[in-house]
Amino acid sequence: MPVLSRSVLMSAATLLCAALAVPAFSQTPQITAPPLRNRPQQQQLPPAEPRPQKPPAVMDPAGPTVGLEPSESLFDMAVALNACGYDNGLDESDPVRKRVRDEVNQAAEQSADARNARDQMCLFIAQHHLSSDSRDLAQYVSLALYLTPPPVLEPSVEDEDLPPDASAVEGILPSLRAFAKAIDLHVIWVTNRPSYEAAINKLHDPLTNMIVETNTYLKMPASTYGGKRFLVVIEPMLSPADVNARVYGTDYVVVVSPVNGTIRMQDVRHTYLHYEIEPLLYSKSSSMDRMLPILKTVREAPLDFNFRSDIVALTIECMIRAIEARTMDTGIAVYKIPDNIDRADLPKYEHLRSVSLQQIAAAREKAVQEAMAEGFVLTQYFYDQMIAFEKTPTGLKDSIGEMVYGMDVDRQVHRARDVTFNQEPQSTGDVVSRAPLTLHGLDLAEMKLMKGDADGAGKIAEQSLKDRTPDPGRANFILARVSLMKGDMETAQNDFTQAVKLSKDPRTMAWSHIYLGRIYDVQDERDQALAEYHDALNVRDGQQDTRLAAERGLKKPFELPHHDGAADGPAGSAPAGSGSAAAAPASATVPAPQ
Repeated sequence: MPVLSRSVLMSAATLLCAALAVPAFSQTPQITAPPLRNRPQQQQLPPAEPRPQKPPAVMDPAGPTVGLEPSESLFDMAVALNACGYDNGLDESDPVRKRVRDEVNQAAEQSADARNARDQMCLFIAQHHLSSDSRDLAQYVSLALYLTPPPVLEPSVEDEDLPPDASAVEGILPSLRAFAKAIDLHVIWVTNRPSYEAAINKLHDPLTNMIVETNTYLKMPASTYGGKRFLVVIEPMLSPADVNARVYGTDYVVVVSPVNGTIRMQDVRHTYLHYEIEPLLYSKSSSMDRMLPILKTVREAPLDFNFRSDIVALTIECMIRAIEARTMDTGIAVYKIPDNIDRADLPKYEHLRSVSLQQIAAAREKAVQEAMAEGFVLTQYFYDQMIAFEKTPTGLKDSIGEMVYGMDVDRQVHRARDVTFNQEPQSTGDVVSRAPLTLHGLDLAEMKLMKGDADGAGKIAEQSLKDRTPDPGRANFILARVSLMKGDMETAQNDFTQAVKLSKDPRTMAWSHIYLGRIYDVQDERDQALAEYHDALNVRDGQQDTRLAAERGLKKPFELPHHDGAADGPAGSAPAGSGSAAAAPASATVPAPQ
Protein backbone atom coordinates (compact mmCIF):
# COMPACT_ATOMS: atom_id res chain seq x y z
CA MET A 1 0.00 0.00 0.00
CA PRO A 2 1.46 3.38 -0.93
CA VAL A 3 2.12 5.80 1.94
CA LEU A 4 0.36 9.15 1.40
CA SER A 5 1.85 12.35 2.78
CA ARG A 6 -0.16 14.49 5.18
CA SER A 7 -0.51 17.26 2.58
CA VAL A 8 -1.92 14.77 0.08
CA LEU A 9 -4.35 13.43 2.68
CA MET A 10 -5.55 16.96 3.52
CA SER A 11 -6.13 17.73 -0.14
CA ALA A 12 -7.97 14.45 -0.62
CA ALA A 13 -10.13 15.07 2.44
CA THR A 14 -11.13 18.48 1.13
CA LEU A 15 -12.08 17.05 -2.26
CA LEU A 16 -13.90 14.15 -0.62
CA CYS A 17 -15.95 16.60 1.40
CA ALA A 18 -16.70 18.65 -1.74
CA ALA A 19 -18.03 15.50 -3.37
CA LEU A 20 -20.57 14.95 -0.63
CA ALA A 21 -23.73 17.04 -0.66
CA VAL A 22 -25.16 18.40 2.57
CA PRO A 23 -28.94 18.37 2.16
CA ALA A 24 -31.79 20.29 3.66
CA PHE A 25 -33.50 18.98 6.77
CA SER A 26 -36.95 18.28 5.55
CA GLN A 27 -38.09 16.30 2.77
CA THR A 28 -39.99 15.12 1.38
CA PRO A 29 -42.56 14.06 2.13
CA GLN A 30 -41.03 13.35 5.72
CA ILE A 31 -41.66 14.45 9.32
CA THR A 32 -38.83 15.78 11.43
CA ALA A 33 -37.03 14.19 14.33
CA PRO A 34 -39.14 12.90 17.22
CA PRO A 35 -39.07 14.39 20.67
CA LEU A 36 -36.41 12.86 22.90
CA ARG A 37 -39.06 11.42 25.18
CA ASN A 38 -40.01 8.87 22.55
CA ARG A 39 -36.52 7.76 21.57
CA PRO A 40 -35.92 4.35 23.10
CA GLN A 41 -32.79 3.63 25.16
CA GLN A 42 -31.76 7.26 25.35
CA GLN A 43 -31.38 9.57 28.33
CA GLN A 44 -33.90 12.39 28.39
CA LEU A 45 -32.59 15.92 28.75
CA PRO A 46 -34.64 18.94 29.85
CA PRO A 47 -36.22 20.28 26.67
CA ALA A 48 -35.16 23.66 25.39
CA GLU A 49 -37.86 26.31 25.53
CA PRO A 50 -39.07 26.50 21.92
CA ARG A 51 -39.95 29.73 20.25
CA PRO A 52 -43.48 29.82 18.82
CA GLN A 53 -43.62 28.59 15.23
CA LYS A 54 -44.20 31.58 12.97
CA PRO A 55 -46.77 30.99 10.24
CA PRO A 56 -45.81 31.22 6.56
CA ALA A 57 -46.64 34.38 4.64
CA VAL A 58 -49.25 32.51 2.63
CA MET A 59 -51.34 32.17 5.80
CA ASP A 60 -53.64 35.13 6.40
CA PRO A 61 -54.11 35.52 10.19
CA ALA A 62 -57.54 37.01 9.54
CA GLY A 63 -58.45 34.41 6.93
CA PRO A 64 -60.85 31.46 7.22
CA THR A 65 -60.05 28.31 9.16
CA VAL A 66 -60.12 26.32 5.92
CA GLY A 67 -59.04 28.04 2.71
CA LEU A 68 -58.41 27.48 -1.00
CA GLU A 69 -56.35 30.03 -2.90
CA PRO A 70 -53.39 30.76 -5.23
CA SER A 71 -50.13 32.49 -4.31
CA GLU A 72 -48.24 34.87 -6.59
CA SER A 73 -44.99 34.23 -4.69
CA LEU A 74 -45.34 30.50 -5.31
CA PHE A 75 -46.19 31.23 -8.94
CA ASP A 76 -42.93 33.18 -9.34
CA MET A 77 -40.93 30.33 -7.80
CA ALA A 78 -42.68 27.73 -9.96
CA VAL A 79 -41.99 29.80 -13.08
CA ALA A 80 -38.30 29.92 -12.11
CA LEU A 81 -38.17 26.14 -11.75
CA ASN A 82 -39.88 25.67 -15.11
CA ALA A 83 -37.41 28.06 -16.73
CA CYS A 84 -34.56 25.94 -15.38
CA GLY A 85 -35.60 22.55 -16.66
CA TYR A 86 -38.39 21.45 -14.32
CA ASP A 87 -40.50 19.52 -16.84
CA ASN A 88 -42.05 16.93 -14.51
CA GLY A 89 -45.63 16.12 -15.48
CA LEU A 90 -45.64 18.70 -18.28
CA ASP A 91 -47.73 16.59 -20.65
CA GLU A 92 -50.30 15.90 -17.92
CA SER A 93 -50.48 19.49 -16.65
CA ASP A 94 -53.22 22.04 -17.10
CA PRO A 95 -52.91 24.01 -20.38
CA VAL A 96 -52.08 27.18 -18.43
CA ARG A 97 -48.66 25.76 -17.59
CA LYS A 98 -47.51 25.55 -21.22
CA ARG A 99 -49.05 28.94 -21.97
CA VAL A 100 -47.13 30.63 -19.15
CA ARG A 101 -43.91 28.86 -20.14
CA ASP A 102 -44.28 30.18 -23.70
CA GLU A 103 -44.90 33.73 -22.47
CA VAL A 104 -41.90 33.57 -20.15
CA ASN A 105 -39.61 32.21 -22.89
CA GLN A 106 -40.70 34.94 -25.29
CA ALA A 107 -40.06 37.63 -22.70
CA ALA A 108 -36.63 36.17 -21.86
CA GLU A 109 -35.62 36.13 -25.51
CA GLN A 110 -36.18 39.88 -25.68
CA SER A 111 -34.06 40.75 -22.62
CA ALA A 112 -30.36 40.11 -22.03
CA ASP A 113 -30.89 40.97 -18.34
CA ALA A 114 -33.57 38.29 -18.12
CA ARG A 115 -31.30 35.69 -19.69
CA ASN A 116 -28.43 36.56 -17.38
CA ALA A 117 -30.70 36.37 -14.32
CA ARG A 118 -32.12 33.07 -15.58
CA ASP A 119 -28.63 31.62 -16.01
CA GLN A 120 -27.67 32.59 -12.45
CA MET A 121 -30.93 31.16 -11.16
CA CYS A 122 -30.48 27.89 -13.02
CA LEU A 123 -26.88 27.52 -11.85
CA PHE A 124 -28.04 27.90 -8.24
CA ILE A 125 -30.75 25.28 -8.75
CA ALA A 126 -28.27 22.85 -10.33
CA GLN A 127 -25.85 23.32 -7.45
CA HIS A 128 -28.56 22.60 -4.87
CA HIS A 129 -29.95 19.48 -6.51
CA LEU A 130 -30.95 16.79 -4.01
CA SER A 131 -31.49 13.05 -4.26
CA SER A 132 -34.92 13.16 -5.86
CA ASP A 133 -37.09 15.53 -7.85
CA SER A 134 -39.70 15.58 -5.09
CA ARG A 135 -37.15 16.70 -2.48
CA ASP A 136 -35.77 19.25 -4.91
CA LEU A 137 -39.21 20.73 -5.38
CA ALA A 138 -40.10 20.62 -1.69
CA GLN A 139 -37.33 22.98 -0.60
CA TYR A 140 -38.37 25.69 -3.08
CA VAL A 141 -42.06 25.30 -2.23
CA SER A 142 -41.16 25.64 1.44
CA LEU A 143 -39.30 28.89 0.74
CA ALA A 144 -42.05 30.27 -1.52
CA LEU A 145 -44.69 29.83 1.18
CA TYR A 146 -42.69 32.16 3.42
CA LEU A 147 -42.11 34.89 0.81
CA THR A 148 -43.79 38.28 0.80
CA PRO A 149 -45.64 39.16 -2.44
CA PRO A 150 -43.71 40.37 -5.51
CA PRO A 151 -41.80 42.46 -6.27
CA VAL A 152 -40.26 42.31 -2.77
CA LEU A 153 -40.04 38.50 -2.52
CA GLU A 154 -38.34 38.54 0.86
CA PRO A 155 -38.79 35.99 3.67
CA SER A 156 -41.59 37.07 5.97
CA VAL A 157 -39.68 35.88 9.04
CA GLU A 158 -36.13 36.13 10.34
CA ASP A 159 -33.61 33.66 8.94
CA GLU A 160 -33.58 31.57 12.13
CA ASP A 161 -37.35 31.16 11.88
CA LEU A 162 -37.32 29.84 8.31
CA PRO A 163 -37.77 26.07 7.90
CA PRO A 164 -34.30 24.58 7.39
CA ASP A 165 -35.01 23.34 3.88
CA ALA A 166 -36.23 26.83 2.90
CA SER A 167 -33.19 28.45 4.45
CA ALA A 168 -30.96 26.15 2.40
CA VAL A 169 -32.15 27.67 -0.89
CA GLU A 170 -32.71 31.27 0.23
CA GLY A 171 -29.77 32.25 -1.96
CA ILE A 172 -31.93 31.95 -5.09
CA LEU A 173 -33.90 35.10 -4.21
CA PRO A 174 -31.63 37.81 -5.72
CA SER A 175 -31.62 36.15 -9.15
CA LEU A 176 -35.35 35.32 -8.86
CA ARG A 177 -36.18 38.98 -8.20
CA ALA A 178 -33.98 40.10 -11.08
CA PHE A 179 -35.57 37.56 -13.43
CA ALA A 180 -39.11 38.48 -12.41
CA LYS A 181 -38.38 42.17 -12.95
CA ALA A 182 -36.66 41.66 -16.31
CA ILE A 183 -39.55 39.71 -17.85
CA ASP A 184 -42.28 41.70 -16.03
CA LEU A 185 -43.54 38.49 -14.44
CA HIS A 186 -46.31 40.28 -12.53
CA VAL A 187 -48.01 41.12 -15.84
CA ILE A 188 -47.85 37.46 -16.85
CA TRP A 189 -49.39 36.55 -13.49
CA VAL A 190 -52.23 39.05 -13.87
CA THR A 191 -52.91 37.85 -17.42
CA ASN A 192 -53.22 34.23 -16.31
CA ARG A 193 -54.89 34.83 -12.94
CA PRO A 194 -58.37 34.08 -14.41
CA SER A 195 -57.27 30.48 -15.09
CA TYR A 196 -56.35 30.15 -11.43
CA GLU A 197 -59.67 31.58 -10.33
CA ALA A 198 -61.52 29.19 -12.64
CA ALA A 199 -59.66 26.23 -11.12
CA ILE A 200 -60.54 27.42 -7.61
CA ASN A 201 -64.21 27.70 -8.55
CA LYS A 202 -64.18 24.12 -9.86
CA LEU A 203 -62.41 22.80 -6.77
CA HIS A 204 -64.50 24.60 -4.19
CA ASP A 205 -67.39 22.13 -4.06
CA PRO A 206 -65.30 18.89 -4.22
CA LEU A 207 -63.02 20.17 -1.45
CA THR A 208 -65.99 21.24 0.65
CA ASN A 209 -67.65 17.84 0.15
CA MET A 210 -64.45 16.03 1.17
CA ILE A 211 -64.21 18.03 4.38
CA VAL A 212 -67.89 17.58 5.22
CA GLU A 213 -67.79 13.84 4.53
CA THR A 214 -64.61 13.40 6.57
CA ASN A 215 -65.98 15.30 9.54
CA THR A 216 -69.26 13.43 9.28
CA TYR A 217 -67.43 10.10 9.47
CA LEU A 218 -65.34 11.29 12.43
CA LYS A 219 -68.53 12.70 14.01
CA MET A 220 -66.69 15.95 14.62
CA PRO A 221 -67.77 19.46 13.65
CA ALA A 222 -65.47 21.31 11.28
CA SER A 223 -62.78 23.10 13.28
CA THR A 224 -63.54 26.75 14.02
CA TYR A 225 -60.52 27.41 16.24
CA GLY A 226 -58.81 30.48 14.83
CA GLY A 227 -55.30 29.36 15.73
CA LYS A 228 -55.51 26.10 13.74
CA ARG A 229 -55.82 26.48 9.99
CA PHE A 230 -55.90 24.31 6.88
CA LEU A 231 -55.03 25.85 3.52
CA VAL A 232 -54.94 24.37 0.03
CA VAL A 233 -52.77 26.37 -2.38
CA ILE A 234 -53.08 25.64 -6.09
CA GLU A 235 -50.18 25.99 -8.51
CA PRO A 236 -50.70 24.49 -11.99
CA MET A 237 -47.09 25.33 -12.94
CA LEU A 238 -46.09 22.25 -10.90
CA SER A 239 -46.55 18.60 -11.79
CA PRO A 240 -50.01 17.20 -10.94
CA ALA A 241 -48.23 14.20 -9.37
CA ASP A 242 -46.31 16.40 -6.91
CA VAL A 243 -48.24 17.13 -3.72
CA ASN A 244 -46.46 19.12 -1.01
CA ALA A 245 -48.16 18.98 2.37
CA ARG A 246 -46.47 20.96 5.12
CA VAL A 247 -47.18 21.52 8.81
CA TYR A 248 -45.97 24.77 10.36
CA GLY A 249 -46.94 24.68 14.02
CA THR A 250 -50.74 24.64 13.93
CA ASP A 251 -50.93 25.62 10.24
CA TYR A 252 -51.41 22.89 7.64
CA VAL A 253 -50.67 23.80 4.01
CA VAL A 254 -51.17 21.58 0.96
CA VAL A 255 -49.77 22.66 -2.42
CA VAL A 256 -51.42 20.91 -5.37
CA SER A 257 -51.48 21.28 -9.13
CA PRO A 258 -55.00 21.16 -10.59
CA VAL A 259 -55.77 19.78 -14.04
CA ASN A 260 -59.11 20.80 -15.49
CA GLY A 261 -60.46 21.41 -11.99
CA THR A 262 -59.28 18.14 -10.43
CA ILE A 263 -56.53 17.44 -7.88
CA ARG A 264 -55.15 14.46 -5.97
CA MET A 265 -57.94 14.70 -3.43
CA GLN A 266 -56.82 11.55 -1.58
CA ASP A 267 -53.57 13.29 -0.61
CA VAL A 268 -55.41 16.44 0.44
CA ARG A 269 -57.74 14.29 2.57
CA HIS A 270 -54.76 12.49 4.10
CA THR A 271 -53.38 15.85 5.20
CA TYR A 272 -56.78 16.94 6.48
CA LEU A 273 -56.94 13.79 8.61
CA HIS A 274 -53.59 14.79 10.10
CA TYR A 275 -55.06 18.23 10.75
CA GLU A 276 -58.00 16.76 12.67
CA ILE A 277 -56.37 13.77 14.40
CA GLU A 278 -52.91 15.01 15.39
CA PRO A 279 -54.13 17.42 18.10
CA LEU A 280 -56.25 14.65 19.62
CA LEU A 281 -53.37 12.18 19.87
CA TYR A 282 -50.61 14.63 20.76
CA SER A 283 -52.70 15.74 23.72
CA LYS A 284 -52.45 12.16 25.01
CA SER A 285 -48.78 11.62 24.15
CA SER A 286 -47.70 11.72 27.81
CA SER A 287 -49.73 8.55 28.41
CA MET A 288 -48.38 6.60 25.43
CA ASP A 289 -45.00 5.57 26.85
CA ARG A 290 -46.43 2.15 27.65
CA MET A 291 -46.71 1.60 23.88
CA LEU A 292 -42.95 2.02 23.33
CA PRO A 293 -42.34 -1.77 23.06
CA ILE A 294 -44.17 -1.61 19.72
CA LEU A 295 -41.25 0.40 18.31
CA LYS A 296 -38.95 -2.58 18.80
CA THR A 297 -41.10 -4.61 16.43
CA VAL A 298 -40.67 -2.17 13.53
CA ARG A 299 -36.87 -1.81 13.62
CA GLU A 300 -36.57 -3.82 10.41
CA ALA A 301 -39.62 -2.29 8.73
CA PRO A 302 -39.12 -0.10 5.62
CA LEU A 303 -40.34 2.97 7.51
CA ASP A 304 -38.96 6.47 7.76
CA PHE A 305 -36.81 6.84 10.85
CA ASN A 306 -39.41 9.10 12.43
CA PHE A 307 -41.99 6.32 12.50
CA ARG A 308 -39.46 3.82 13.85
CA SER A 309 -38.50 6.12 16.72
CA ASP A 310 -41.64 8.08 17.68
CA ILE A 311 -44.59 6.09 18.97
CA VAL A 312 -46.95 9.06 18.66
CA ALA A 313 -46.10 9.62 14.98
CA LEU A 314 -46.49 5.89 14.28
CA THR A 315 -49.84 5.77 16.07
CA ILE A 316 -51.16 8.80 14.19
CA GLU A 317 -50.23 7.37 10.81
CA CYS A 318 -51.68 3.94 11.66
CA MET A 319 -54.99 5.48 12.70
CA ILE A 320 -55.16 7.57 9.54
CA ARG A 321 -54.42 4.53 7.37
CA ALA A 322 -57.15 2.61 9.17
CA ILE A 323 -59.69 5.40 8.59
CA GLU A 324 -58.69 5.58 4.92
CA ALA A 325 -59.20 1.83 4.59
CA ARG A 326 -62.62 2.04 6.23
CA THR A 327 -63.75 4.88 3.94
CA MET A 328 -61.93 4.08 0.70
CA ASP A 329 -63.72 3.86 -2.61
CA THR A 330 -63.12 0.22 -3.48
CA GLY A 331 -64.71 0.54 -6.91
CA ILE A 332 -67.15 -2.21 -5.96
CA ALA A 333 -70.83 -1.29 -5.81
CA VAL A 334 -73.05 -2.70 -3.09
CA TYR A 335 -75.58 -4.91 -4.83
CA LYS A 336 -79.04 -3.41 -4.54
CA ILE A 337 -81.90 -5.87 -4.21
CA PRO A 338 -84.54 -5.05 -6.85
CA ASP A 339 -87.97 -3.89 -5.79
CA ASN A 340 -91.06 -6.06 -6.14
CA ILE A 341 -89.20 -9.36 -6.44
CA ASP A 342 -90.83 -12.70 -5.81
CA ARG A 343 -90.40 -13.74 -2.18
CA ALA A 344 -89.06 -17.10 -3.29
CA ASP A 345 -86.20 -15.34 -5.11
CA LEU A 346 -85.19 -13.21 -2.12
CA PRO A 347 -82.41 -15.59 -0.87
CA LYS A 348 -80.74 -15.42 -4.28
CA TYR A 349 -80.65 -11.62 -4.25
CA GLU A 350 -79.57 -11.50 -0.63
CA HIS A 351 -76.68 -13.78 -1.56
CA LEU A 352 -75.64 -11.41 -4.35
CA ARG A 353 -75.71 -8.50 -1.92
CA SER A 354 -73.70 -10.49 0.61
CA VAL A 355 -71.09 -11.34 -2.03
CA SER A 356 -70.67 -7.64 -2.95
CA LEU A 357 -70.24 -6.70 0.71
CA GLN A 358 -67.64 -9.44 1.15
CA GLN A 359 -65.72 -8.16 -1.86
CA ILE A 360 -65.73 -4.63 -0.44
CA ALA A 361 -64.54 -5.91 2.93
CA ALA A 362 -61.77 -7.91 1.23
CA ALA A 363 -60.56 -4.85 -0.67
CA ARG A 364 -60.43 -2.83 2.54
CA GLU A 365 -58.69 -5.62 4.42
CA LYS A 366 -56.12 -5.81 1.65
CA ALA A 367 -55.34 -2.12 2.15
CA VAL A 368 -54.88 -2.78 5.87
CA GLN A 369 -52.49 -5.66 5.23
CA GLU A 370 -50.48 -3.55 2.81
CA ALA A 371 -50.12 -0.87 5.49
CA MET A 372 -49.07 -3.50 8.03
CA ALA A 373 -46.42 -4.85 5.64
CA GLU A 374 -45.01 -1.33 5.28
CA GLY A 375 -44.54 -1.23 9.05
CA PHE A 376 -47.69 0.54 10.19
CA VAL A 377 -48.39 -2.31 12.58
CA LEU A 378 -51.27 -0.72 14.50
CA THR A 379 -53.41 -0.28 11.38
CA GLN A 380 -55.31 -3.54 11.95
CA TYR A 381 -56.02 -2.58 15.56
CA PHE A 382 -57.42 0.81 14.65
CA TYR A 383 -59.30 -0.65 11.67
CA ASP A 384 -61.15 -2.96 14.08
CA GLN A 385 -61.70 -0.07 16.48
CA MET A 386 -63.19 2.07 13.70
CA ILE A 387 -65.70 -0.68 12.87
CA ALA A 388 -66.94 -0.49 16.46
CA PHE A 389 -66.74 3.32 16.38
CA GLU A 390 -69.07 3.47 13.38
CA LYS A 391 -71.80 1.76 15.38
CA THR A 392 -71.89 4.34 18.18
CA PRO A 393 -73.07 7.97 18.26
CA THR A 394 -69.89 9.12 20.04
CA GLY A 395 -67.50 11.28 18.06
CA LEU A 396 -63.80 10.53 17.61
CA LYS A 397 -62.79 13.30 20.00
CA ASP A 398 -64.48 11.43 22.85
CA SER A 399 -63.66 7.93 21.58
CA ILE A 400 -59.98 8.26 20.81
CA GLY A 401 -58.91 8.14 24.46
CA GLU A 402 -60.53 4.75 24.98
CA MET A 403 -58.94 3.45 21.76
CA VAL A 404 -55.48 4.42 22.99
CA TYR A 405 -55.79 3.68 26.69
CA GLY A 406 -57.69 0.44 26.11
CA MET A 407 -55.09 -1.01 23.75
CA ASP A 408 -53.66 -4.38 24.80
CA VAL A 409 -50.04 -3.53 24.01
CA ASP A 410 -48.73 -7.06 24.48
CA ARG A 411 -51.26 -8.38 22.01
CA GLN A 412 -50.31 -5.75 19.45
CA VAL A 413 -46.62 -6.54 19.95
CA HIS A 414 -47.29 -10.23 19.26
CA ARG A 415 -49.35 -9.32 16.19
CA ALA A 416 -46.60 -7.06 14.90
CA ARG A 417 -43.99 -9.80 15.33
CA ASP A 418 -45.99 -11.99 12.98
CA VAL A 419 -45.96 -9.39 10.20
CA THR A 420 -43.66 -10.02 7.23
CA PHE A 421 -42.40 -6.61 6.23
CA ASN A 422 -41.76 -5.56 2.66
CA GLN A 423 -38.08 -5.63 1.78
CA GLU A 424 -38.30 -2.23 0.12
CA PRO A 425 -40.64 0.71 0.80
CA GLN A 426 -43.78 0.43 -1.30
CA SER A 427 -44.49 4.15 -1.02
CA THR A 428 -42.50 7.36 -0.61
CA GLY A 429 -43.63 7.73 3.00
CA ASP A 430 -46.09 10.14 4.50
CA VAL A 431 -47.25 12.94 2.22
CA VAL A 432 -47.09 15.33 5.18
CA SER A 433 -43.84 17.05 6.19
CA ARG A 434 -43.63 18.82 9.52
CA ALA A 435 -41.43 21.91 9.70
CA PRO A 436 -39.28 21.89 12.85
CA LEU A 437 -39.39 24.61 15.44
CA THR A 438 -36.41 26.89 16.01
CA LEU A 439 -33.26 24.82 15.71
CA HIS A 440 -30.94 24.21 18.61
CA GLY A 441 -28.31 21.69 19.65
CA LEU A 442 -27.27 19.16 17.03
CA ASP A 443 -30.07 20.26 14.70
CA LEU A 444 -28.53 23.74 14.66
CA ALA A 445 -25.09 22.18 14.08
CA GLU A 446 -26.45 20.36 11.05
CA MET A 447 -27.80 23.61 9.62
CA LYS A 448 -24.49 25.39 10.18
CA LEU A 449 -22.67 22.54 8.47
CA MET A 450 -25.05 22.70 5.55
CA LYS A 451 -24.31 26.42 5.16
CA GLY A 452 -20.57 25.85 5.27
CA ASP A 453 -19.98 27.06 8.83
CA ALA A 454 -17.70 24.20 9.86
CA ASP A 455 -16.34 26.02 12.93
CA GLY A 456 -19.82 26.79 14.26
CA ALA A 457 -21.05 23.25 13.65
CA GLY A 458 -17.96 21.77 15.27
CA LYS A 459 -18.26 23.89 18.41
CA ILE A 460 -21.88 22.86 18.94
CA ALA A 461 -21.12 19.17 18.36
CA GLU A 462 -18.13 19.27 20.75
CA GLN A 463 -20.20 21.03 23.41
CA SER A 464 -22.97 18.45 23.05
CA LEU A 465 -20.44 15.70 23.80
CA LYS A 466 -19.23 17.59 26.87
CA ASP A 467 -22.87 17.94 27.96
CA ARG A 468 -23.32 14.17 27.54
CA THR A 469 -25.79 14.37 24.68
CA PRO A 470 -28.10 11.34 24.43
CA ASP A 471 -27.02 11.01 20.78
CA PRO A 472 -23.19 10.98 20.83
CA GLY A 473 -23.08 9.05 17.57
CA ARG A 474 -24.73 11.89 15.73
CA ALA A 475 -22.36 14.41 17.33
CA ASN A 476 -19.35 12.38 16.16
CA PHE A 477 -20.93 12.08 12.71
CA ILE A 478 -21.09 15.88 12.50
CA LEU A 479 -17.53 16.28 13.78
CA ALA A 480 -16.30 13.82 11.16
CA ARG A 481 -17.78 15.86 8.34
CA VAL A 482 -16.41 19.05 9.88
CA SER A 483 -12.96 17.44 9.75
CA LEU A 484 -13.47 16.55 6.10
CA MET A 485 -14.39 20.15 5.32
CA LYS A 486 -11.14 21.23 7.01
CA GLY A 487 -9.07 18.67 5.12
CA ASP A 488 -8.34 16.48 8.18
CA MET A 489 -9.08 12.99 6.91
CA GLU A 490 -7.37 11.24 9.83
CA THR A 491 -9.58 12.89 12.45
CA ALA A 492 -12.64 12.35 10.23
CA GLN A 493 -11.84 8.66 10.06
CA ASN A 494 -11.64 8.43 13.84
CA ASP A 495 -14.92 10.30 14.32
CA PHE A 496 -16.77 8.18 11.78
CA THR A 497 -15.51 5.09 13.62
CA GLN A 498 -16.83 6.55 16.89
CA ALA A 499 -20.17 7.30 15.22
CA VAL A 500 -20.48 3.65 14.23
CA LYS A 501 -19.73 2.53 17.80
CA LEU A 502 -21.99 5.00 19.60
CA SER A 503 -24.97 5.60 17.31
CA LYS A 504 -28.22 3.71 17.64
CA ASP A 505 -29.66 5.26 14.49
CA PRO A 506 -29.27 2.91 11.49
CA ARG A 507 -28.97 5.81 9.06
CA THR A 508 -26.06 7.44 10.87
CA MET A 509 -24.35 4.08 11.22
CA ALA A 510 -24.81 3.15 7.55
CA TRP A 511 -23.52 6.44 6.21
CA SER A 512 -20.56 6.39 8.60
CA HIS A 513 -19.61 3.04 7.07
CA ILE A 514 -19.98 4.52 3.58
CA TYR A 515 -17.77 7.48 4.43
CA LEU A 516 -15.17 5.13 5.92
CA GLY A 517 -15.31 3.01 2.78
CA ARG A 518 -14.61 6.04 0.62
CA ILE A 519 -11.78 7.17 2.85
CA TYR A 520 -10.20 3.71 2.59
CA ASP A 521 -10.65 3.85 -1.19
CA VAL A 522 -8.84 7.19 -1.30
CA GLN A 523 -6.05 5.59 0.78
CA ASP A 524 -5.94 2.64 -1.65
CA GLU A 525 -7.04 0.15 1.02
CA ARG A 526 -9.66 -1.61 -1.08
CA ASP A 527 -10.22 -4.65 1.16
CA GLN A 528 -11.10 -2.47 4.14
CA ALA A 529 -13.27 -0.27 1.92
CA LEU A 530 -15.23 -3.30 0.72
CA ALA A 531 -15.77 -4.38 4.32
CA GLU A 532 -17.22 -0.96 5.17
CA TYR A 533 -19.59 -0.99 2.19
CA HIS A 534 -20.78 -4.46 3.19
CA ASP A 535 -21.31 -3.23 6.77
CA ALA A 536 -23.38 -0.32 5.43
CA LEU A 537 -25.69 -2.73 3.63
CA ASN A 538 -25.92 -4.98 6.69
CA VAL A 539 -27.19 -2.07 8.81
CA ARG A 540 -30.33 -2.00 6.63
CA ASP A 541 -31.56 1.51 7.29
CA GLY A 542 -34.34 0.97 4.75
CA GLN A 543 -33.37 3.88 2.49
CA GLN A 544 -32.75 3.47 -1.21
CA ASP A 545 -30.01 6.08 -1.42
CA THR A 546 -27.98 4.24 1.23
CA ARG A 547 -28.26 0.97 -0.63
CA LEU A 548 -27.32 2.52 -3.96
CA ALA A 549 -24.30 4.32 -2.51
CA ALA A 550 -23.01 1.16 -0.80
CA GLU A 551 -23.59 -0.98 -3.90
CA ARG A 552 -21.80 1.59 -6.03
CA GLY A 553 -18.83 1.38 -3.65
CA LEU A 554 -18.78 -2.40 -3.97
CA LYS A 555 -18.74 -2.25 -7.75
CA LYS A 556 -15.82 0.13 -8.08
CA PRO A 557 -13.55 2.16 -5.80
CA PHE A 558 -14.63 5.66 -4.91
CA GLU A 559 -12.77 8.29 -6.89
CA LEU A 560 -12.34 11.93 -6.01
CA PRO A 561 -14.22 14.20 -8.42
CA HIS A 562 -12.54 16.29 -11.07
CA HIS A 563 -13.84 19.83 -10.70
CA ASP A 564 -14.87 21.77 -13.78
CA GLY A 565 -15.89 24.92 -12.00
CA ALA A 566 -19.65 24.46 -12.12
CA ALA A 567 -20.25 20.86 -11.14
CA ASP A 568 -20.01 21.39 -7.41
CA GLY A 569 -22.10 23.72 -5.33
CA PRO A 570 -21.10 25.79 -2.33
CA ALA A 571 -20.48 24.16 1.03
CA GLY A 572 -19.94 20.80 -0.58
CA SER A 573 -23.23 20.44 -2.39
CA ALA A 574 -23.15 18.62 -5.68
CA PRO A 575 -25.67 17.92 -8.39
CA ALA A 576 -27.44 14.63 -7.91
CA GLY A 577 -26.64 11.82 -10.21
CA SER A 578 -23.04 12.87 -10.92
CA GLY A 579 -21.00 9.75 -11.24
CA SER A 580 -18.20 10.91 -8.99
CA ALA A 581 -20.26 12.44 -6.26
CA ALA A 582 -22.36 10.74 -3.66
CA ALA A 583 -23.87 11.98 -0.49
CA ALA A 584 -24.54 11.46 3.15
CA PRO A 585 -27.42 12.44 5.36
CA ALA A 586 -27.34 15.78 7.07
CA SER A 587 -28.85 14.20 10.15
CA ALA A 588 -30.15 10.94 11.45
CA THR A 589 -33.64 11.78 10.28
CA VAL A 590 -32.97 13.34 6.90
CA PRO A 591 -32.70 11.39 3.65
CA ALA A 592 -29.47 11.96 1.79
CA PRO A 593 -29.16 12.94 -1.84
CA GLN A 594 -27.17 10.90 -4.30
